[in-house]
Amino acid sequence: MQIDKKDVGTALSVLSTNTSAATFLASVSLTLCSLIGAWIANSSTSFLKSELIYGDTRSSTMSIKYKPPNMLPPRFSCFVQSARNFVHANYIISTPDSDIPVRYVEMAVIRGSDFWSLGLRALYFALNLLLWFFGPIPMFVCSILMVIVLHYLDTNTTLLHQHVSPSKQKPKRVVV
Repeated sequence: MQIDKKDVGTALSVLSTNTSAATFLASVSLTLCSLIGAWIANSSTSFLKSELIYGDTRSSTMSIKYKPPNMLPPRFSCFVQSARNFVHANYIISTPDSDIPVRYVEMAVIRGSDFWSLGLRALYFALNLLLWFFGPIPMFVCSILMVIVLHYLDTNTTLLHQHVSPSKQKPKRVVV
């Protein structure tokens, strides 16, 4: 199967953009966790007495409220794995005169997209739990909005790709 040089350039450009976005969101996840950690470490108790916080503000309850948004591994690792898979696909595509089957590139891009989706969902979930600081009403409103947004993002009128198991698919060769 012959692949046009223009198509390879487009694929490399898209993969490079996705890698940059995944790296950026991994950095954002790490920064948010650092900011929340600095917020927790602040010795002043003025935040606990603030009128922004509704509900129970005992120290035991507040310590429970600090844990969920500060869960670093799900978000950060998903975005890092997404970037890793996109870089792997980029490397496979840009290897000159390779005899690598197209399905390897497809699988790397699909895995990268799956990790990207999981990382975004973990970020959305953390945003919802972050609003728990400000009481049940903002958290409830965010939950309703998140359901609408995720329903909109998850419904497609056409399939994005027809994934076939590697064992049932005849490998195609890419000649660049």
